[in-house]
Amino acid sequence: MRSRQYGADVLAADSSRNHRRPGQREVPKVEAERGLVVEDSEGRFCGAVVSYEKGAVTLEDRHGKRRVFPLTPAAFLLEGQPVTLVPPASPARPAGPARTASGSVAAPAAERAKAKVARASRIYVEGKHDAELVEKIWGDDLRDVGVVVEYLEGIDDLPAIVRSFSPAPGRRLGVLVDHLVTGSKETKIAAGVRSPDVLIVGHPFIDIWAAVRPSAVGIAAWPDVPRGQPWKEGVLRAIGWPPGVPAAWQRILRSVTSYADLEPELLGRVEELIDFVTTPGSA
Repeated sequence: MRSRQYGADVLAADSSRNHRRPGQREVPKVEAERGLVVEDSEGRFCGAVVSYEKGAVTLEDRHGKRRVFPLTPAAFLLEGQPVTLVPPASPARPAGPARTASGSVAAPAAERAKAKVARASRIYVEGKHDAELVEKIWGDDLRDVGVVVEYLEGIDDLPAIVRSFSPAPGRRLGVLVDHLVTGSKETKIAAGVRSPDVLIVGHPFIDIWAAVRPSAVGIAAWPDVPRGQPWKEGVLRAIGWPPGVPAAWQRILRSVTSYADLEPELLGRVEELIDFVTTPGSA
């Protein structure tokens, strides 16, 4: 049964009226913009474009009657001349300010290109994986404010590093610690380091891996690993990944593209440290 919405032979792209003979002028293409008034090539319906969807255009005549036509070559007349309607161009969205991976407004390119002297203040994180994750998400922000990130290679070294650093009002130290929860070894060590120019914050995750949202790496959740077992190796066994920790970490790191891939408990702590070491007087 022939559809009442379409004229005859709507799919016949090779019909005589759509086939351009040698030497025949090419039919111009016109965007099917809303409000454009055209007539079907058979002269049976004239109307204004009111919508476009899935390769078809809807026309409405002056009586409010609507018909749908496919966008086949030379299927319409515009001011008496054959035309081929094509999909309308997507409206250009106004360009917003460039953003860094952390969601901050990026500094202008000319400003980013300028060499900056590093601040005396520093941020320390617990390990290499922590440093690489912070660099991936906050690297642009930290370079913009001249803050260097280093890592401890273990929380046990924190008291000695703080003494060696010699914190002062213009030389602040921010420290990010894994698994900073009540009763943990990390909490006890952090409690022994007190100074108005040192800020130690932590997230509740046993390892920085778990601060990455499971959905970002394609798993339902980070598995529980029995106490006494190496956590990373236990995780890899539980989720069925190959046993190599370095390769697994690179896989996780590649999956993180913006702050949206990280848990808020980590996001807030890193932002807090950046604010602490960049307050006036800490340069």
